[in-house]
Amino acid sequence: MGSPVVDEACVLVEGDWTHRFVHANGSRFHVVEAGTGPLVLLLHGFPEFWWAWHDQLTMLADAGFRAVAIDLRGYGATDKPPRGYDGFTLAADVVGLIRALGERDAVLVGAGAGGLVAWTTAAFHPRMVRRLVVLGAAHPLRLRSAIITDPRGQMAASAPLLKFQIPRYEHTLTKDDAAGIGELLRGWAGPQWLDTPSFAETDSRYREAMQIPQAMFCALEAYRWAFRSVLRLHGYRFVRQVRQPIVTPTLQLHGELDAASLPGTAQGSGRYVIAPYEWRMLDGVGHFPHLEEPDLVAGEIIRWAKS
Repeated sequence: MGSPVVDEACVLVEGDWTHRFVHANGSRFHVVEAGTGPLVLLLHGFPEFWWAWHDQLTMLADAGFRAVAIDLRGYGATDKPPRGYDGFTLAADVVGLIRALGERDAVLVGAGAGGLVAWTTAAFHPRMVRRLVVLGAAHPLRLRSAIITDPRGQMAASAPLLKFQIPRYEHTLTKDDAAGIGELLRGWAGPQWLDTPSFAETDSRYREAMQIPQAMFCALEAYRWAFRSVLRLHGYRFVRQVRQPIVTPTLQLHGELDAASLPGTAQGSGRYVIAPYEWRMLDGVGHFPHLEEPDLVAGEIIRWAKS
């Protein structure tokens, strides 16, 4: 007997928010929203889903914002098409969602892989992004150059992502109740968070959500595109376009102990921003500041959104 199939219903967690489905850029997205006011759109990273932002949703709503956390293409209860995991399409998803939500622009917040999508969206579609907040993610070009020039640092830190290139590696990560996802979480989390009930709940929810059929394959496809595209025209076009300076006021929050996106890698991202830019290092925090220090992160998003 195989393991039981995990249903998408596992991500429809109840709380002080509303679940709905929105069509954008040719796909159906699961969005979770709370509050009214200016739109703050929250993009999770890997191996996450919308629930990454459950603390911030209610805090942002209480502060007078319309907070919307989404399941990115391929994750959670959002559609899982076989294609569309390139940087161009993921940025177009964000723009399509902002419009589908009836807004002209948004404060865009991205963590980890969602931070890379946020950087890209701000570069490609500057009018759609009013303010940018990035957690645990270097600018895509900064990450790219660090992987090449820093073999003992960022290249070594990116070793798990290199494994993602192996065909059918998603089966390795989902076996034994997605034990491989638990290992990645523990490796990337800050040590202070590891022995908390919050970490135990996050571990359980993320492992379950990544066992939804096709979710792991789709999640890895974005990483596969990032590596495969390097030698292709598509990738060359992406690099040329993402070089556009960021004209959106940008706040970058980064965990001092982030083992996935090293602080030294992320710190050089400001050179791509010609708008007001602020860097803040978070002591004792790993790759998931929004979960490790939820109140601090919510406060920083609110401060930046209102400034």
